[in-house]
Amino acid sequence: MDALEVNKISVGYSNDLIIKDLSVSMPKHKITTIVGPNGCGKSTLLKTIVRVLQAKEGAVFLEGKAIHTLDTKEVAKRMAVLPQTAQAPSGLTVFELVSYGRFPHRKRMGRLSKHDYEYIHWALDVTGLNDLRDQPANALSGGQRQRVWIAMALAQGTDILVLDEPTTYLDLAHQLDILLLLQRLNKEEGRTIIMVLHDLNHASRFSDYMIAMRDGAIVTEGIPNEVMTCDYLRRVFQIDAELISCPHSANPVCLSYQLCEHSAGCKVR
Repeated sequence: MDALEVNKISVGYSNDLIIKDLSVSMPKHKITTIVGPNGCGKSTLLKTIVRVLQAKEGAVFLEGKAIHTLDTKEVAKRMAVLPQTAQAPSGLTVFELVSYGRFPHRKRMGRLSKHDYEYIHWALDVTGLNDLRDQPANALSGGQRQRVWIAMALAQGTDILVLDEPTTYLDLAHQLDILLLLQRLNKEEGRTIIMVLHDLNHASRFSDYMIAMRDGAIVTEGIPNEVMTCDYLRRVFQIDAELISCPHSANPVCLSYQLCEHSAGCKVR
């Protein structure tokens, strides 16, 4: 069974449809990355998956069940979400913010249980935040704050993590740090990772499955070798690319590119 199945959804704002009659599935226990040009509907698709937006038509199925029929807390026990621009309330420590991840599992006005503390300590440990647990979250660097948000999502104890551009505004080292962490969580913990990324090379290197969108539709989907081709890069991004094999993953990455109208062709080596 797939982790998430999107069945013929149409989504938009007011009367303007961004996505129309779209169907796609995200495999369980894999890293799936959605790519595409700005405004193609990537974030709209992600927001519909996590119920921020409601589809005008069609449905999203979470592990075989229509997600709109499930209780909010029930969804939160199965799927954790990291939005593109997460903001922490002022004054919260790292530990306090991470502890919010246990909210779906707590009884009304209930205190943190021993089981809750175990999850929080594990999330701090796996994200390398133990030394910062008592620091104000807002005082941390961008990369550290992103780790805190991921730790909070992990503390939910879900099998599925959904992230909207988790490397935005981070420098190269911190981008790689976050993506290596997500890859480790997938390989060692079996977590299903679903994310939107702008960087094609990162998407190809770290993904098991890629979904390429343009104009609110799926252009192609599959393993990186099937999606990162010269033909699909032309169709999706309107670029002529020179592709090489990544020395770390063996997946194709873009060495250089030109706009289609200025390029004589696409080279592969």
